[in-house]
Amino acid sequence: MNHFLKYSFSIFCLLACSACDDDGIGVLDIEIPEGYALSAGTSTIFLSSSVAYDTPADWITGAYDVRFTRGDRLYDDVRTSNNGHGGGLGPVYAGYSCGSCHRNAGRTKPSLWTEGGSGSYGFSSMLVYISRKNGAFFQDYGRVLHDQAIYGVQPEGKLSVEYTYETFSFPDGEAYTLCKPQYSISEWYAEEIKPEDLFCTVRIPLRHVGMGQMMALDPIEIEALAAKSNYPEYGISGRCNYITERGVRCLGLSGNKAQHADLTVELGFSSDMGVTNSRYPEEICEGQTQVNQGSMMGLSYDQLDVSTEEMENVDLYMQSLGVPARRNINDPQVIKGEQNFYKAKCHLCHVTTLHTKPRGTVLLNNTQLPWLGGQTIHPYSDYLLHEMGSEIMGVGLNDNYVSGLARGNEWRTTPLWGIGLQEKVNGHTYFLHDGRARNLTEAIMWHGGEGEASKNLFKNMSKEDRDALIAFLNSL
Repeated sequence: MNHFLKYSFSIFCLLACSACDDDGIGVLDIEIPEGYALSAGTSTIFLSSSVAYDTPADWITGAYDVRFTRGDRLYDDVRTSNNGHGGGLGPVYAGYSCGSCHRNAGRTKPSLWTEGGSGSYGFSSMLVYISRKNGAFFQDYGRVLHDQAIYGVQPEGKLSVEYTYETFSFPDGEAYTLCKPQYSISEWYAEEIKPEDLFCTVRIPLRHVGMGQMMALDPIEIEALAAKSNYPEYGISGRCNYITERGVRCLGLSGNKAQHADLTVELGFSSDMGVTNSRYPEEICEGQTQVNQGSMMGLSYDQLDVSTEEMENVDLYMQSLGVPARRNINDPQVIKGEQNFYKAKCHLCHVTTLHTKPRGTVLLNNTQLPWLGGQTIHPYSDYLLHEMGSEIMGVGLNDNYVSGLARGNEWRTTPLWGIGLQEKVNGHTYFLHDGRARNLTEAIMWHGGEGEASKNLFKNMSKEDRDALIAFLNSL
């Protein structure tokens, strides 16, 4: 960067920060409707409709609004196998757009439940991770099994799931059922991998609520939470995940196991859709027979499928989405449920209040978003790793998949903001990493390890108190 560009960029940052102070958008200026409470400072929006996850924050105006719209369109537009703009899908892939898995920036209903595994019609709303029992990847497959492919190309394999149901009872006699998934893979394109040699774990999409706030978190505060997260009376001791990306060791925040330092826009285009870009210029099936099959179907590999500028617009879109406000805060049942949330010690991991860095975030192509800085937010997460048990119904939440420092039984605390609107936005209430929990009660009852004490405190509450706690979660 030459001196003039550096100077221009510095002036832009000063003007942007000045605009952030003088644009009239501040917490004190927000008119909060009756029954609502701020969740993400000036990025809070007061919607409870199907677009509650998919609406820009109020500070998105002017040129940023134009870029937001472009990013939104690229996020939702269906990629095709054609060469040229809007093409690049395949040869193998999982989804054909960001929005196909993250409908309305949420969680598309998992095909695990609708179709028993890999979806038909060229789409699966999940990712299938595979590894050897020793943690190594398979040379012919990599870390993700791509179960979809363009016409004329063979997918890498197909996933099937069967559920085992077991019914339990709360002490007051109310019954609940937990569903244990058993995964199997067939139609391997190359050498068949024997079940005894394979670890397989499945991820349904995460909700894209509060992505900008997560990227703007103060790492010092997160590391301080890790140092503080030692509650032996409840068996809780959270820790940070650190990963190395682009040659830099970073605090992990993003993903089910906090295994990424950013929103992985470039990785999503590459691994999820087979769309090459400047960070991942090779096809995900490079060296496999699908590359040649794609060539026979007319695919060309002589140029990148998406530009860095386009990907940054998607990054901007995701980071500047508004966060739904807390609702029904004056409802007596919700108030009681919040009290029970604390009584069950849920707040020791689902931390209610955090803060963002003063300068906000910097997108993947160096655009700064200062409006995300200096905010008090309520994500209900500490973004730390916690051991979630290895033996519940014989399996627990240990998926045997290592991500950075995260072991198979360790998971990042899921942020809860907006969780009560998932059914309105996406038409379902499947939770946890693989959607095995069909409602919030089942999600709680799957907690083990460091979540065992809170699960048991919830379990031993009266039905009235359990229902109140669920009502509180649905108000977030």
